[in-house]
Amino acid sequence: MGNKKKSFDSYSKKPLRDEVRKAMKRYFNQLDQSNIPIDVYQLVLNEVEPPLLNSVMNFSNNNQSKAAKILGINRTTLRTKLKKYNIGK
Repeated sequence: MGNKKKSFDSYSKKPLRDEVRKAMKRYFNQLDQSNIPIDVYQLVLNEVEPPLLNSVMNFSNNNQSKAAKILGINRTTLRTKLKKYNIGK
């Protein structure tokens, strides 16, 4: 087997995917089995993106160029997301 890219950096204690897996397991365990959830992907994005953006903006001292680089997205995309969630100024 080759080297697999891990979903965490050298500062993390646990891979983020493990925490997501646990959260999704709790979510599905709490559901009434007679109702099938829909749009789970969008639900997760709407729950995860705002705190992610807030954290990165705080870490970058509200420097959008630095935040975009940290996130691996372009600055225009970051600005669109900040506006969507009403984050920032």
